[in-house]
Amino acid sequence: MRRLYDTYVRVDGRIREWMAHNGITLLRVSLGIIFVWFGVLKFFSGLSPAEDLALRTTQRLTLRMIPANVSLSILAAWESAIGLGLLTNRFMRATLFLLFVQMFGAAAPLVLFPREVFTVFPFVPTLEGQYIVKNLVLVSAGVVIGATVGRRDRARASGLAASRM
Repeated sequence: MRRLYDTYVRVDGRIREWMAHNGITLLRVSLGIIFVWFGVLKFFSGLSPAEDLALRTTQRLTLRMIPANVSLSILAAWESAIGLGLLTNRFMRATLFLLFVQMFGAAAPLVLFPREVFTVFPFVPTLEGQYIVKNLVLVSAGVVIGATVGRRDRARASGLAASRM
């Protein structure tokens, strides 16, 4: 019985090490895939299930100063840029800034169109409401990824400092 427990502890430790080593990368890549995927869909009229709500939201937020087709193209490019930044792990501070600003816009329908995103306000979201509420997970993922930004820079800087000694 003790041997079985020891094996369990070793396997559990290896799994936790693997998760600790790869978790942030998996989170960043999966978040990047979501943003590229959803962004690219918006480039093609009628493919994104969120297109109508996104159009109406951007029209309200921009006070109709930007034509609908232009605002949708901007949103598509914005989301795609976030995704590419996450996938390539480049310009992460700018990428995460764009992500958090975009999430503010994505949450706006909760305030702008409450009758469309809730069947019973504020407890029973419609399918569109659920689509928006799930963004809490995306924001949280962005926060976790953001907490690691700069680690590479610090490690590189400490490596340079050590090599100069």
